[in-house]
Amino acid sequence: MMSAATSHTEAKAPPVNPREIVITEAAAAEIAKQRDKRGTPEAMIRVGVRGGGCTGFTYVFEWAEQARPTDKVFSAHGVSIVVDPKSLVYLGGMTLDFVRGMMGHGFKFNNPNAKGSCGCGESVQF
Repeated sequence: MMSAATSHTEAKAPPVNPREIVITEAAAAEIAKQRDKRGTPEAMIRVGVRGGGCTGFTYVFEWAEQARPTDKVFSAHGVSIVVDPKSLVYLGGMTLDFVRGMMGHGFKFNNPNAKGSCGCGESVQF
């Protein structure tokens, strides 16, 4: 008698368009929580990269009251982030998430363009 083998495959998220950034529900909830705490209901998060850090670039993550004319705005789950065109070259296709774990919590940049990062997690290499 033959037994049927079952295979369990993980459902993978579809790839992100290389000119888009995805904001997970967890990231949006944390952004909304922090925005509400600040008392600035229209504020957005500016996400970008700057030269520096031990591996070449550092992520920028700061509040923006409004988008600049050349910024690309990404919105999901009631929040928005803004990205400048130069940073979008490095961040396009990324998913912004918020994770909680035994070692703490924070935003996670799931960036397919990153070639490496340093041990401190503050610096990224492209």
